[in-house]
This record gives sequence, C-alpha cells and structure tokens, in this order.
Amino acid sequence: MGLDGEVWRLMRQDELLGEIVLDEADFPWLRGHFIPTPTFGEVKSWFDETLALMDAEEYGQFDGAYDRIADTLSLVAPSGAVAEFLLHISDDRAWFRWSDEPFEDG
Repeated sequence: MGLDGEVWRLMRQDELLGEIVLDEADFPWLRGHFIPTPTFGEVKSWFDETLALMDAEEYGQFDGAYDRIADTLSLVAPSGAVAEFLLHISDDRAWFRWSDEPFEDG
C-alpha cells in the first residue's frame, strides 16, 4: 500500500507524545512501531485502560474511557492532523484507523 516507513505523530496540543513508524496496512487498520517520548508516560495508563476494557468486552465503558484520548490527543499524518482516529498502543506497537471526517456515532 506504500505506507511502510511513514511516520505519524501522537500529539497533545503542540507536545509530541510519540511517533508511529508504519510497517503494516490491513484496511482499515494501520500498524507500526511506537516510539514514545518521555511525556507519553503521562497518558500511557489511558491506553492500558482502554485495552483492558476491550479484552474484557466492556464496550460501553470503553467508549467513555476512550473519549479522554479522543478529546485530549491528536493524531497527525505526514500530510497533517486527521479529523478522527481510534488508536491502540501496547508496548512498542500501535494500531489505528483514522478518517478525514468525524466518525458517525452509532
């Protein structure tokens, strides 16, 4: 798909929290190596919590927990910030889907 090696950035306002170096595309998901900055530790527990809720199939609670990520952080493609994203991070791996338009509720 030609995305290998692209670098996406996880941001909190103007602060870089980490980079994702893409190495796999399986539409609609992109996957890559996650390289955190030291400040990523301030939000790491948010990602740990959402993964635990997914594993426990607690989808109603997942939505509320993920809102904190979506409302506070942004994902920036090489071409610029995306309108909406669903991002998971575990250890040194990240996988996400994104859209130039807001996701439909429902």
